[in-house]
Amino acid sequence: MCGIVGLFVGCSALAYCPRKALAPAGAAPAAGAAPVAGAEPVGGAGQLTGAGAGADGGQVDVSYSSPFGRWAERATVRRSPRRELSAPSSDASRYFSPELVPVARHPLIAELRPELFDTVLVQHLYRYLDFTAKLETLVVNRTALGIAQGSVGVGLPEEMRFDAYKIYCDEAYHALFSVDLMRQVRDSTGIVPVLPEQPYFLRRLEEIQQELPQHTRALAELLFVTVSETLISASLAELPVDSEIVPAVRETIRDHAADEGRHHVYFAAFLRYLWAALDPAARREAALLVPRLIAAFLQPDTDAVRTELLGYGLTRDDAEQVLAEVYDEKTVAAHTRATAKRTISYFVALDVLDDPMVEHEFRAHGLL
Repeated sequence: MCGIVGLFVGCSALAYCPRKALAPAGAAPAAGAAPVAGAEPVGGAGQLTGAGAGADGGQVDVSYSSPFGRWAERATVRRSPRRELSAPSSDASRYFSPELVPVARHPLIAELRPELFDTVLVQHLYRYLDFTAKLETLVVNRTALGIAQGSVGVGLPEEMRFDAYKIYCDEAYHALFSVDLMRQVRDSTGIVPVLPEQPYFLRRLEEIQQELPQHTRALAELLFVTVSETLISASLAELPVDSEIVPAVRETIRDHAADEGRHHVYFAAFLRYLWAALDPAARREAALLVPRLIAAFLQPDTDAVRTELLGYGLTRDDAEQVLAEVYDEKTVAAHTRATAKRTISYFVALDVLDDPMVEHEFRAHGLL
């Protein structure tokens, strides 16, 4: 319903989310289908270090130390059992924490009759899981496969390309256990998922790509995957351990967080290789895109929230009050800055803010 981590804008703790549903006819090709704008490969298979000339003629260090050394022992797909839903107990009676559902903490929602309030939480869980499945299978894995097969226009070490296959396995399993859990909750509660056909973040990404020259659209998706994979792990790490949530939900989120920590390290390294592969003009294009891509991932989908609230019987005036008070400008801006801090630091390390135009764009989006 909301855009990615925007699902949890205003929460005391954050959670991750997913991205990209079915691409419409005429959409940009997969990120791995053609070289990115201005790309020049940086080193051959097996090369673990290298450098690329910066926009100012300097060098961008590119080195890789695999975070997947013990993947066969630690990956969720290799070690964790299927998370099976049991009947909620008196100690674990909810399917999602109200602390992670911004509207649930508003008095007009908190005062709903208990069964309707529970529906608010369950529907939020459905959106969380649906976003995960679509993000992982339809976008992240498309990019992971392009990296693994060497078709994204960025020269990478052989080990790094091999690790992309591990990410591919991880993400496919994340989608599987998300859909599995969603089906179990539906069968247990009798609450039918009410989900958008297309996640809001995906629509935003496609709108951004349609405004770009054809040669830059694949680059935008590479950047979006990098942004999403670093934001997701940061958000999952903030999740509280809520004893009132049914164990299968807690364990599924914990499983996902363990894998995504490794993905974060990987894509932080991939960004350096990508930057070294871009010429100065493409670097500027990429840097100017970053604030918009972060916003596409983090900003809440207030239109969808409004529709949901009206479905619970709120009047339009009450729904507008909830939106205004839950998603006020200061709260959204603070949430965006806090969530994106680590991701932004990776771009700052590449000296992107040395360009006044880029710095202005970051400030205009409230990221600095």
